[in-house]
Amino acid sequence: MNISELADLDIRTLTAAYKAGTLSPVEALSATLAHTERVNPTINALFHIASDEAMAVAKASEARWQRGEPLSELDGIPVTIKDSVNKAGWPYFHGARPNRDLPPAREDAPPAARLQEAGAVIFAKTVMPDCGLLGAGVSSSHGIVRNPWRLSANTGGSSAGAGASLAAGLGLMSVGSDIAGSVRLPAGHCGLAALKPTQGLIPHLASDIMRSAGPMARSVTDIAAMLRILARPDSRDCWSLPPTDIDYASQLERDVKGLKIGVLLDMGFDPRPVPEVVAVVTASARLLEQAGAQVSEVPPPFDYDAYEAIDRILQIRGYAEIQSFAPERRSEVTPAVFAWSQPGGSYTTTDHANFLKSIAASRMRMEAHTRPYDYVLSPILPVVNFAAEAPGARTDVPLAHANFTALFNQTTQPAAAVHQAFAAGLPIGVQVSGKRFDDLGVLQVAQFLEKARGPMVWPLNPRA
Repeated sequence: MNISELADLDIRTLTAAYKAGTLSPVEALSATLAHTERVNPTINALFHIASDEAMAVAKASEARWQRGEPLSELDGIPVTIKDSVNKAGWPYFHGARPNRDLPPAREDAPPAARLQEAGAVIFAKTVMPDCGLLGAGVSSSHGIVRNPWRLSANTGGSSAGAGASLAAGLGLMSVGSDIAGSVRLPAGHCGLAALKPTQGLIPHLASDIMRSAGPMARSVTDIAAMLRILARPDSRDCWSLPPTDIDYASQLERDVKGLKIGVLLDMGFDPRPVPEVVAVVTASARLLEQAGAQVSEVPPPFDYDAYEAIDRILQIRGYAEIQSFAPERRSEVTPAVFAWSQPGGSYTTTDHANFLKSIAASRMRMEAHTRPYDYVLSPILPVVNFAAEAPGARTDVPLAHANFTALFNQTTQPAAAVHQAFAAGLPIGVQVSGKRFDDLGVLQVAQFLEKARGPMVWPLNPRA
């Protein structure tokens, strides 16, 4: 089949074709692998492309569909997983060259397990930056990931390869992870939809109060379909929530009339959003207002840099991970990550406790500040883009441009990214956040905005 036809299909349309027998999982995977072979050398988004293993899974899926016994609506869907998501027998590098000698993973992380139980065809891993500590597509293990909308532009990160590959049509969906914006930032840069769920809704390993696994796709509909599968408890994750059986995809349509929508354009600290970003968020808010939502501006929640303490904790995490590498290999880490993380080794235990205390205070302040609103609309990131080779919008604080996303990792509230417009050919999205446990409502607002935006023409042939 033609890859442009496949890229325009959502999961439900594709599986309807499987059911009708007009298309098969083997045909979908074959088209995906052929397109991957053509495009991936240009964008450098995927590694460990397991063609033979995936084809065996696709053939088993095809047989199930022919018998009328699919495992789920994801059965036979070509998908990818981030380097940081373990799959038994597959490599785990965490983006860092010093990890290239690690043995293959011994067990499936919860997202990989759920996808395989559902019959999804995992065919590759996606490239990420060192230790997941850049909001950019720069990896010492694999090099620079290129944005298919413009090869000289950044993909965002840390789910960099997921963002680039989906925009270029390499698979229908991907699972990333998000500690400060790592599924939302690349979704913003690459024109995609993504969800950082309520903490614990999607189990992941290692258990972490800051980091969540999250779905990424070309449409909110596909995010919703994935969420039903991924949001199943796993006892290995101590933050895992009790089971639910919400069919998110069937409930996406919602009348937004009467919803209280806050518009947050200033966190109270730098970096402030550039005019192009402000214009897109404002236009999206206007669409909601025209549909009957009660829209009002949210004043800045902070009078201090609330990201600073988060950055210090991430420095400590980065320093500790780099110290775990063999001494002679530490210099192989991407220089920006290595240099930025080094202060993490000089902080005292008192410093560490104070950083956590500051984060806790900011968490409570952010949650209280957004509580009066049903949903809050904000930038995903304050810039349109930056160079593909750059570690971030700022080199001294590589994740400073995560100031609109990182606080929602701390409050544990759900936050979605959805594409809305372009500036000079580069995507700009908006972030929709909501109250804890209201992931469905967040996706409903994102779906409204996506439908108002209209269809996309994807860069299946990456653009110089």
